[in-house]
Amino acid sequence: MAATLQDQLVVAISSRALFDFEEENRLFDAGNAQAYMRLQFERLDTPAPPGVAFSLVKKLLAFNAAGAKRVEVVILSRNDPASGLRVLRSAKAQGLHQIERGVFTQGRDPFHYLRPLGAHLFLSANGADVAQALALGYPAAQVATAAQRASDAHPHEVRIAFDGDAVLFSDEAERIYQSDGLHAFESHEIAKAAQPLDPGPFHPFLTALHRLQQSGDHAMRIRTALVTARGAATADRPIQTLRHWGISVDEAMFLGGLPKGEFLREFQPDFFFDDQTGHIESAAAHVPAGHVAAGVTHVTSGSASGRELGGASGA
Repeated sequence: MAATLQDQLVVAISSRALFDFEEENRLFDAGNAQAYMRLQFERLDTPAPPGVAFSLVKKLLAFNAAGAKRVEVVILSRNDPASGLRVLRSAKAQGLHQIERGVFTQGRDPFHYLRPLGAHLFLSANGADVAQALALGYPAAQVATAAQRASDAHPHEVRIAFDGDAVLFSDEAERIYQSDGLHAFESHEIAKAAQPLDPGPFHPFLTALHRLQQSGDHAMRIRTALVTARGAATADRPIQTLRHWGISVDEAMFLGGLPKGEFLREFQPDFFFDDQTGHIESAAAHVPAGHVAAGVTHVTSGSASGRELGGASGA
């Protein structure tokens, strides 16, 4: 019988999102791809240190048990195959023995392979690849490679935090705010409090996490948080929307415009997703974070540059 990823939560991840390849990447960014590949091959037996998304991946893989494969993680990288060998060896050396698959494209666009993988999440340091993945309908985020690594305080809990508008939900309300201001936004959301928001780009990932949490008894659990700049006056609609979807979050923070970083520091997520670079910068000082280049804010101001998020090489 052919292998299948059906009924599994599938995460596709680039090498720089999973491991800290920033030293090697400086050669790539300087335009010396050959030196980059040579250095990676020279370090073939030197495990790369964990990167920003390492904790998230390790904890998700812990949901797997003998006879019950619930999570699949696939390396999806612009690396050349020889450099990719170091990534695979690093995975084994760092205890990620369950990573069995990798796709290495040597500079070509890798996001096309999300379709045969049926990916529920794509994490990459390359902003252009993330934007293309989002355009194809896949939940994707550009990892802030300079972000703080996750806390090890909750070894048996995957903690994930999401922004609301343009991430879990559509950007309908954000469009009102951007075009007409705060008062119009609040009036619009209060008037439509009982009408569910349309799903946003990360609805499929949240749904897959919910299925994973309900998949049976296991040592790991999932704790989620909605962390939004909305204030209490507009809290009804997001909560009612989640209830309409049959999904609940463990915590909800309606911050009324306060910086998110210090609140995320207290929640201690393994990863945080937001569509605005300002919120990512606030978060990244405390926790792993990634930019979701979706919604009207992205359309009007453009996606974050690689420099803003700590670099965006082909790795």
